Amino acid sequence: MASTEIYRYLSVGEHTYALDPEDYLVDMTQWSPRIAEALAREEGIELTEEHWEVLRVLRDFYARYEMAPAMRPLVKAVGKALGPEKGRSIHLMRLFPGSPAKVAARLAGLPKPTHCL
Repeated sequence: MASTEIYRYLSVGEHTYALDPEDYLVDMTQWSPRIAEALAREEGIELTEEHWEVLRVLRDFYARYEMAPAMRPLVKAVGKALGPEKGRSIHLMRLFPGSPAKVAARLAGLPKPTHCL
């Protein structure tokens, strides 16, 4: 479940969006590709088509299961959707350094994955 505590606001164009203390959107319905790009810039990531593929898989996963996947289910979902070469943790770590499941979920406008520290 996403936090409703507002920690700060993200400015994108003329709009501002509430973020929780871990920089996840407070209102997931406000997500847009522009928000993903702004959050990615803050992470030092320039989104490429490879990133967008994973973000689409994540958003589809959430639509189906109503939860953001932790690392193992994320790897499995990406592998199933995009093929075995992209469904590897090393690939996801290259795209989303640090904690791929958390970073990718944040950029996809989803809540923090369950069981992620």
